[in-house]
Amino acid sequence: MKSANDIPEELAEEAKNKLDSFIAAAENAKVEIRHYPEIFAVMKKVFAFSDFVARSCIRNPQIPADLIISGDIKRRYAKGEYDNKLKIFLSEAKENNNISSTLRRFRIREKVRIAWRDLAGWADLLETMADLSNFADACLEEALSILYKSLCSEYGNPTGADGSQEYLVVFGMGKLGASELNFSSDIDLIFAYTEAGRTKGKSKSISNEEFFVLLCRRLVNVIGTTTPDGLVFRVDMRLRPFGESGPLVMSFDNMEDYYQRQGREWERYAWIKARVLAGNKEAGRRLLDRLKPFVFRRYLDFGVYESLRDMKHKISLEVRHKGMDGDVKVGAGGIREIEFFGQIFQLIRGGVVPVLQERSILNVLKILANRKYIPQDVCNDLTEAYEFLRNTEHRLQEFSDQQTHKIPSDLVGKARLAASMGFDKWEFFALELKRHIGSVHYHFNKLLATEDFETKGEKIDSELKNVWLDLIENDHSNKVLFNAGFDGPDEALRLLEHLRNDPGTRLLSNEGRKWLDKLIPLVLKEVGKSEQPYLVLNRIIDLIKVIERRTCYIALLLENPDALVHLVRLSNASP
Repeated sequence: MKSANDIPEELAEEAKNKLDSFIAAAENAKVEIRHYPEIFAVMKKVFAFSDFVARSCIRNPQIPADLIISGDIKRRYAKGEYDNKLKIFLSEAKENNNISSTLRRFRIREKVRIAWRDLAGWADLLETMADLSNFADACLEEALSILYKSLCSEYGNPTGADGSQEYLVVFGMGKLGASELNFSSDIDLIFAYTEAGRTKGKSKSISNEEFFVLLCRRLVNVIGTTTPDGLVFRVDMRLRPFGESGPLVMSFDNMEDYYQRQGREWERYAWIKARVLAGNKEAGRRLLDRLKPFVFRRYLDFGVYESLRDMKHKISLEVRHKGMDGDVKVGAGGIREIEFFGQIFQLIRGGVVPVLQERSILNVLKILANRKYIPQDVCNDLTEAYEFLRNTEHRLQEFSDQQTHKIPSDLVGKARLAASMGFDKWEFFALELKRHIGSVHYHFNKLLATEDFETKGEKIDSELKNVWLDLIENDHSNKVLFNAGFDGPDEALRLLEHLRNDPGTRLLSNEGRKWLDKLIPLVLKEVGKSEQPYLVLNRIIDLIKVIERRTCYIALLLENPDALVHLVRLSNASP
């Protein structure tokens, strides 16, 4: 391992140039860092490992000066400290209507601090993830508070049936929900409000739904739009009900109704980590309690195995067909496989073992070992791998504040990453990386294991299912369809895409979607034997669009293979 201030020779000259540029910029700004020898001693190393930190400090030497004089760079923040600091930062913005640029200036200061402490070895992984998550929470809470008051001054206060004032609830999903955010992560959000009603207090009254849609748009714009000052966070809303085509915000009743009627297994998976970040937190926790029976079934949910196997299979196919080798997040043996490992147990047992209703993957692994669901050595392997891979992910992203998870291929990038992780040589780091991803992938593969032997017919059925579910690249899908009898596989793929995106398909219940997912591969297999596969598929898909909401017809075709064969013959003969 390297000593704290060793810098690889590949980085030495560039690090010196960065330090010289900073010294010159600091002198021009009348900022003297040399009075703080402990800080100055690690500055060259931090600059060598992070262009982002070096660039930010050179552009504005007041940032490191402020961090040093305040003592913030040398200490761990207390709980709630980000909220207090941001309130002070935003006090002028409330008057000047300049929230956006103020948030972005605050972001640079705090991310310089977080990256510096991590790269200098002054903060561990748990502190780094917590700081990044708490920073995001504070930005959302404070921006929402200002925007809500501003919108109330325009349209009045949104009110419920009993006349009480209504507020937005912001849920954080994924790593933000688990307080495990990474350095350059986007943030997954879902918005909700308690109940329908109208605004009161102004002559121009609007519905609560209209009010909260406007509020959400303004919040996403303030947080997620790229300006000359950069952005605060990329905001991802795709996990909301109905995905990208769904409403931006929903009432509690509508949201609960959606998950009861149409919630998918992957949505259960997503809500495991959900946390109330901002707005009416008490109401948000009540909604989480209402959704708990959907997320955590009140019995040992062994029936979920098939859908979980599908999810696992999708992960494996993405790695295999989409060039994810060397990706520490979604590649084979990456962070996603560790999280999936823990969350499978949560989905199956979380309803009857409440202690498993836990957001942190490291805590979940400990619980699984303590409860004897997994051996202690498996817990140890996955915990060590998670910490190693998450630290690697942070060092990759701290270099230029870019959302990357890919191991570099160039010599300088390799030397930088290895040194930032404390290794003398790239080869030593690469061996440790290989050990961890091999261990993770081994344990992942053993999850929900089934016999690996398929007949030729079973393999064809499986591949056609992957085509329908869009789990593989188009080139491979074309090959599968061609082998199944489709001379124009591209045209067939377009028909399948239209059916997947059809409003009727999107509105199917969970049970109806499962039946459709079983039917389409059988349709493809049978249609491929016909004289005019594309024409027949087009006609049958038109029919399915009409009948798919009446799931009894889908069930009829599944339960009576002869009916499907006869349907294909009729469709071949006539429209």
